Formats: sequence, structure tokens, C-alpha cells
Amino acid sequence: MSTATRTDWTDLADQVLAGDAIDRSQAMAVLESGDDELLAVLDAAFRVRRHHFGRAVKVHVLKNAKSGMCPEDCAFCSQSAHFARDTATAAYKLQDVDDLVAGAREAAAMGAHTYCMVTATRGPSAKDLATVCEAVRRIKATTSLRVCTSLGLLAEGQAEALAAAGVDRYNHNLETSERHFPSVCTTHAWSDRTATIRRARSAGMEGCCGGIVGLGESLADRVDLAFALRDLEVESVPVNFLNSRPGTPLAGTPEVTPQEALRALALMRLVHPASDVRAAGGREVVLRALAPLALYAANSIFTRGYLTTPGAEPSDDLRMIRDAGFEPVVVDA
Repeated sequence: MSTATRTDWTDLADQVLAGDAIDRSQAMAVLESGDDELLAVLDAAFRVRRHHFGRAVKVHVLKNAKSGMCPEDCAFCSQSAHFARDTATAAYKLQDVDDLVAGAREAAAMGAHTYCMVTATRGPSAKDLATVCEAVRRIKATTSLRVCTSLGLLAEGQAEALAAAGVDRYNHNLETSERHFPSVCTTHAWSDRTATIRRARSAGMEGCCGGIVGLGESLADRVDLAFALRDLEVESVPVNFLNSRPGTPLAGTPEVTPQEALRALALMRLVHPASDVRAAGGREVVLRALAPLALYAANSIFTRGYLTTPGAEPSDDLRMIRDAGFEPVVVDA
């Protein structure tokens, strides 16, 4: 257990606010802090969060635009074709432009700030890319939503096409540290993921890149992930918490505790002071009654669900945000 005091956490927040990055030993101290220190750690994260974002909370909505039969073998994913017989996840081809646009309008009606279209695939085909680009053009022409796409690994020219269509942000998570990644996925390399984020940012889109806490990684792996994301200079960091899916290799993996999840969020805020830090998949299941405390580190959340798992209803999330003393960012539909 860390021997850091409340004054130490205050000093750490002051250091970050002064523009000085925390080092590995300080990052480990966050993750190793005791439960008696949790509120002090969150207060340090909140001071940094408040400086950059005030009490605003951005609400994001996911669209599972193409489901199942993904050729990759990510051990946590129920949409992988490798585990399809055991997971029985719904499989369907990419939805058409009208469906994708309708999803955006529904997201706007929920009070969303960002609409993210996700496909289960190694990377987009030319046909799928064209469909997504046309949908994005229509969404941007008819709503005030920011648009994020998550279409897998990007090939030459694909990032430029998405940016030209109006995509604001591209998501492709590293999931875990480079050291631990081969234990999670073998059909592509960790470096393929970093290359895709660099390609997206070079094309003019923001990088949305995070990971999953609870994949069997060590605390040092979580620090490695946080620092790798800092090296990529990503603008958005979604923090997911494993809610293991039946039929996947990680089925039955114990969930991290709410306190452990909150420390992971605090770490990401302190390492990424000005980035969107998002409490993402598994938030409701893992944080349980402590869910509102996530807002002291995170400035955005997903609502309604996470591709193949349900989430809180938007009305409940908006009430939670306001009850905790925060304000959702509202855009015109």
C-alpha cells in the first residue's frame, strides 16, 4: 500500500496543473493507493478535470453498425468469429445509410454529444467505407453531433476519406500494454493499432484510443498503457472495464473492484490532463453504487449500451450527472 498522504496528492495535482507530466513512480502510486486515500486521489484528478472541463460531461452513444463474425481473435470480444459458436452473438452486415443516419438522430434526441459508429471487422472494405462516408456526410449536414467511427485497422487512403467526409474522431483502442497484448489477441499486432491511430491523426481526425481494465494485466501494464497513449497524443481516452462475455476465452474472469476502477480513471486523468477521459464499457456493472464518482476523473460517458451489452438509460444517466453536480453538454439535434 502506498504511504502517500493527502498533501502528496495535492502536490501531484499542482504538478500536473503546472504542466509537468507525472512519472512512472507517481503513476504507480496512484494505482497502489489504499482505499483510505481514494477520495484524496479522486480530488487530485478532479482538480485537473475541473481546470480543463469544468463540470461539463459529454454523453456519447454507440451504434453497432456491423455485428459479429469478426476475423480477429480478441479474447474479450463476443463478436469474434473464433468464438461465435459459443457466444451466439447476433451477426449482420453493415447497416445501410438510412439506418446509420436514423441512429444519429436517435442519439441526438437522447442528448448525445458524440455519435460513434462501430463495425466488427479487421478493417473496412471499400464498399463499407463508402457507406459510412455517405452516412457521415448526411449526419453532419442534418445534425450538430460530433461523429466518431471505429472501423478497425485503416489502410492507405482510408483515413483521408473518412476525414474528408466529416469524421471528427477515429477510435481504435490499444486495449492493454504492448507486453500483455499477445495474451489478448494473436491475429494482429499491437503496433498495427498504434499505426492506425497515427494514420487517423495524420489525416486530421482526433485520436480516440484507450483500453480495458481487468484483462489479467498487472498494474505496471496499466501504467504502460497510459504512457503509450500519452506518446500517441490522443485526444480521447475511453476506459473500459472487463464485463466478461460467456463463450469467450475470458469468460468468468473476476471483475475489478469499484475502487480499482476509480483509481484507473484517476490515473488516466492525471496522465492525460486535457484529453477526454471516458468511463466506458462495463461502467455500470463494475462501479455499481460508486458510478457517480467516475465523473470526478472522467468528463464523458457512454449511455444506452456497449455494442453487445446493455447500459443505463439516457434519462437515468442524465439524472446521475445532474445529481452529482455536473452538467451534460447538450447539442442541437
